[in-house]
Amino acid sequence: MLIKRTLMAGLAALALAAGSAQAQTTLRIGLAEDPDVLDPTFARTFVGRIVFASLCDKLFDIDKDLKIVPQLATGYEWSDGGKALTIKLRPNVLFHDGEKMDAEAVRFSLDRHLNAPRSGRRAEISVVKTIEVADPLTVKLTLSTAFAPLIAQFTDRAGMIVSPKAAAAAGEQFGQKPVCAGPFKFVERVAQDRIVLDKFAQYWDAKNVHFDRVIYRPIPDASVRLANLKAGALDLIERMLATDVPASKTDAKLKVVPVKELGYQGITFNLANGEKAKAPVGADARVREAFELAIDRNVINQVVYNGEYTPTVQAVPPSSPFHNKSLKIPGRDVAKAKALLAAAGMPAPVVNLTVPNSPDLRQAAEIIQSMTKEAGFDVRINVMEFASSLNAAERGDFEAYILAWSGRPDPDGNLYIFVTKNGPLNYGKYTNADVDNLMNEQRAASDPAQRTALLGKVMEITAKDRPILYLWHRTNFIAHAARLSGFQPVPDALIRVQGMKLAN
Repeated sequence: MLIKRTLMAGLAALALAAGSAQAQTTLRIGLAEDPDVLDPTFARTFVGRIVFASLCDKLFDIDKDLKIVPQLATGYEWSDGGKALTIKLRPNVLFHDGEKMDAEAVRFSLDRHLNAPRSGRRAEISVVKTIEVADPLTVKLTLSTAFAPLIAQFTDRAGMIVSPKAAAAAGEQFGQKPVCAGPFKFVERVAQDRIVLDKFAQYWDAKNVHFDRVIYRPIPDASVRLANLKAGALDLIERMLATDVPASKTDAKLKVVPVKELGYQGITFNLANGEKAKAPVGADARVREAFELAIDRNVINQVVYNGEYTPTVQAVPPSSPFHNKSLKIPGRDVAKAKALLAAAGMPAPVVNLTVPNSPDLRQAAEIIQSMTKEAGFDVRINVMEFASSLNAAERGDFEAYILAWSGRPDPDGNLYIFVTKNGPLNYGKYTNADVDNLMNEQRAASDPAQRTALLGKVMEITAKDRPILYLWHRTNFIAHAARLSGFQPVPDALIRVQGMKLAN
């Protein structure tokens, strides 16, 4: 009854948009979670990046082949052995408040990313030491060391440029009414209900934008998201359940688009972040190894995801040239898991497992709970709203946490912020000096082969230490109404509105 009531309430609310005259020029997108703060300097969530794709253009973007393409920038040039970068900017670009997007705005935004307290971008571009405005459309960056992933970093939130005037006026409240230079401008946000954006008429690429409004609806229950799509109350949904794919493919009113992700799903362990790091699974690597040996990734993948995901033991997917082919998934070995727990003097350890509130993750957690019980574990599942779970992780209020990372085109983006000592998303406070040194060394290397070797060593060390127990690389199934055309899947699984249209 609860599911039915939730479904009917969702349909009733969203039908308001479906029945209005404005709906003909409105794109309605169903999200799996409610994003966190809409400020590119501080934002952390994947769904936030989906909203940013309409709201905040970046210096560069990526295409379907993972090639870097210009967006607010038109080109770049390296000099001084890779320690100086000159970026040329697109002329005649305006922010949503009418201010010019120019070199000074880029300097302001990058400086904000680097120096704002609690910035989520600092670690991504920390090598940038000086930012010089050479002329209104030219920015020169001086780096402390050569940094191979920098342009790739600028294809995401680190490359998003905000209005200096609006940011200075709003201060810490900027995320409540962000002002950027994307195709749509912010209108309103109602927590857990909707984010509304209106078309920015003066957008530099306005000819490729065919909607007057975009409405994002956070609907954590994937079945409810799909029901709303089928009912015509949504036009597109992200992260459709793999188990719903076969039937949806036979529905003439729908189209299903699979997108193999650049990231991963894993279990982050609290190793040194407060009192909860003293739990058995954080205090002893043998307990973490036993935990891994007690589960079977392939079985979970088949049961929960119809075998559509790719089991893994590393942060980099097989599609990446940096994927470490030598790392193999261990087979399930309950006897060895029991022996490890006995050796650690913890034959029946309790593990409090934090799980974001989505049906598939709850099911996966329950299977993990059942599998590990056979080895002696007592896994206790703590389901939380997603943004709340991130906040809990940040303050160390967890022992083990099922968490996904949407991934970045450069593998540095899947590792550095999670496994280096001062990484901003290193929630478990994992520390390994060799990992830190290797990660810094690969950042300075320009030779792809050298970077591959260095990153391979990092993945081997982390596979042994297990600060994160990598589970699988997901396939993000995006479903949309058949009358919606122009959707272009990109490996980062973001939804770019440019080029999309709705037929009458």
